[in-house]
Amino acid sequence: MSSSSPHPAPAVPKVAVIIVAAGSGQRLGYGLPKAQVPLGGRTILEYALQGAVESGVADRICVAVPAGDTALRAICARFHSPVPISTVDGGASRSESVRRALAGIGGGPGGVLVHDAARALTPPEVFRRVARALAGGASAVVPAVAVVDTIKTAAPSGPDQQQIAAEKVAGTPDRSLLRAVQTPQGFDAATLAEAHRNAAGLDPDGITDDAMLLETIGQEVFLVNGSPLSLKITSPLDLVVAEALLAGQQPKRIMEG
Repeated sequence: MSSSSPHPAPAVPKVAVIIVAAGSGQRLGYGLPKAQVPLGGRTILEYALQGAVESGVADRICVAVPAGDTALRAICARFHSPVPISTVDGGASRSESVRRALAGIGGGPGGVLVHDAARALTPPEVFRRVARALAGGASAVVPAVAVVDTIKTAAPSGPDQQQIAAEKVAGTPDRSLLRAVQTPQGFDAATLAEAHRNAAGLDPDGITDDAMLLETIGQEVFLVNGSPLSLKITSPLDLVVAEALLAGQQPKRIMEG
């Protein structure tokens, strides 16, 4: 009798992966593009690439880097990967960088994952959760974690607020319904491209993630579990936390969480 499992693990769905790495990184204070900032002896971009590659979902990877950058392109060129890694010049906004990368991935799988390089420690399993939900029929899937803080909404500024130099609370939403959204976010590639085409008249600074674009064209967006390790590195304190995570555990264990 065969000892193999009667229910073998399903194949990992294949998708294209876009990594947005075009940020300036000014707040980190290194004078380097954010994705080039050192983290645990490597660069932020290398950890982001590692998570995408080790997930096994990537059919190809396209990285949006700052226009004219050569250092990040060189990192991509020498990164050991079983799937092709290409680069494109990013744009002035995150949305523009994603649009350029969408054009750069060309044809292939109908699904695409959009990942921020700044979430460098995102475990491979998060990529797999998003890809499986896409394969299950969703057009838009985002990883998220529950909000543990009490959240207040602020009222529009008025004379009384100016007098006491403080903001007025407008309300307290039910935090059981709130989620903090992360990346990679997964989409049907054609639907995402349509959403970007329809975003021409929108304020790019008001579009903080691609899921918002899908919402503007009436598409349902679904949530899967994210990870506490998927912190977004935007400030010196975030970098300290990421370094502490890597110092406290082996990098391989971090990536498998």
